[in-house]
Amino acid sequence: MTNNLVAVAYIAASALFILSLGGLSNQETARQGNTFGIIGMAIAFVATALSTQVNGYGVLVAAIVPGAIVGSILAARVAMTSMPELVAILHSFVGLAAVLVGLATYLQPENSLTGVEATIHELEIYIGIFIGAVTFAGSVVAFGKLNGSFGSKPLMLPARHLINIALLVGSVVLGVQFMGTENGLQPLLIMTGLACVLGFLLVMGIGGADMPVVISMLNSYSGWAAAAAGFMLSNDVLIVTGALVGSSGAILSYIMCEAMNRSFISVILGGFGEGSGAAAPTGEAKPMGEATATNVEEVAELLNDAKSVVIVPGYGMAVAQAQHSVSDITKILRKRGKEVRFGIHPVAGRMPGHMNVLLAEANVPYDIVLEMDEINDDLSNTDVVLVIGANDTVNPSALDDPSSPIAGMPVMEVWNAQNVVVMKRSLGIGYAGVDNPLFYMDNNQMLFGDAKANVSALLNELSKTEKELVAA
Repeated sequence: MTNNLVAVAYIAASALFILSLGGLSNQETARQGNTFGIIGMAIAFVATALSTQVNGYGVLVAAIVPGAIVGSILAARVAMTSMPELVAILHSFVGLAAVLVGLATYLQPENSLTGVEATIHELEIYIGIFIGAVTFAGSVVAFGKLNGSFGSKPLMLPARHLINIALLVGSVVLGVQFMGTENGLQPLLIMTGLACVLGFLLVMGIGGADMPVVISMLNSYSGWAAAAAGFMLSNDVLIVTGALVGSSGAILSYIMCEAMNRSFISVILGGFGEGSGAAAPTGEAKPMGEATATNVEEVAELLNDAKSVVIVPGYGMAVAQAQHSVSDITKILRKRGKEVRFGIHPVAGRMPGHMNVLLAEANVPYDIVLEMDEINDDLSNTDVVLVIGANDTVNPSALDDPSSPIAGMPVMEVWNAQNVVVMKRSLGIGYAGVDNPLFYMDNNQMLFGDAKANVSALLNELSKTEKELVAA
């Protein structure tokens, strides 16, 4: 394929990537956006493989086929609950790829570059490896936090900010040495190690409440790492794609921080999410009062008597895979003329949009799935709020307790409703390690047990009532 055809293919792929991002910004067009992205990536891949720069097809096939097989198997087997950690580990692959591309490019230099061009190319290599190493190490830590290998509480080292600054300064000093010597492999490798330590400490210093922002932030990092690799390889589509991913990830991270009343810089530097010193190490909350337990029959009666219902899903619903039963309950209630809506917190789940994807998968109508800001003010006019597996996102401590690690974070103010039912296994603390006073409020009832079992039982109870109404 000639260079002109490759350039045209890259332009087409870039346009499809932009359309993909536009489509993914809305639930109704998300599938179409995903399709645009797949087509764009296929065009970019084929054009690159057929370009004049590629001639080792044996090595290319040997690398692609096993990777495609492994990736397909993992993608098919991964549960929606494990999607956040899958995304995190994929980000680490992007970072590692940028590091390896940078090292390979440095070890096999472009002899045609001289003077300023050679200097710029070396700078591209150094910065690309730095970004890639930070992304790689940070993403591995994020993966560990999300799958439980690491605790959700942040690692608060003494003088942690000074340590991070020292690592950054050290990387800059090594960069000066790298640019000032003909054999800069040693400072390059040392910088790679320092960048990995920096990425490790940055993400380890971020608590569980802020992990959705971390996922978005690492997505941005992986985009810039890909763009850096594109500069090193002089690949235009990689530069464009990386810039799109990097900028969109940064914008999303900023929007999420605004929604959580967080400082973007402070989250990155591990200044928030310190966990709760009052949390018991076993994961159980300290008694703050007496929680009122309920059962499926009583909850069904509440829903039957209610005119308006709001369902607030959380990560517990994802773990239990109860979204389909929840969808069936919604259909029954709406069929009876009741107003049923869903309230989605910006960081519900462990990844931006996690709950929206689950509900879309269960065919819940898009128009009744509302964001927190759209529904919070109307909760005081709601008869019943059904909280399914959510904890930190419905915690009044965020508004009432200035000493709480989640203080200032906007939450779903479900306690303003006439009745609240929380489906949860126990009174245990949430992922942020914070006790929840909601469980002990007078208008709240706890439906203990597995979310899927309880939702299925509730569905059966409502279906039974439906049959009785039809028979009558």
